[in-house]
Amino acid sequence: MKLQVHAVHFDADSKLIDFVQRKVDKLEAIYERIVDGEVFLKLENGEAVDNKIVEIKLNIPGNQLFVKEQSDSFEAAADNAVEVLKRQLKKHKEKQSAY
Repeated sequence: MKLQVHAVHFDADSKLIDFVQRKVDKLEAIYERIVDGEVFLKLENGEAVDNKIVEIKLNIPGNQLFVKEQSDSFEAAADNAVEVLKRQLKKHKEKQSAY
């Protein structure tokens, strides 16, 4: 899957980008018609511990899925975001098969 990863206000290392790519690629096992996606990695200003934000936008035929998760690490936020997207994709797939 073609995935664009954007690090906002910081430089993400290749390990983090690879981690996110692998996580999102696993979504194709659930729904193989994913066109492409974008991931935004953001650092929120402030003293909060959970200041890492991961936003994932997936384009699928006729629709677009979006999720935003916040955690104390990008890896944890990406894990949570992918879990939410799994549920969204399963729901979308069920709707498709109902027609």
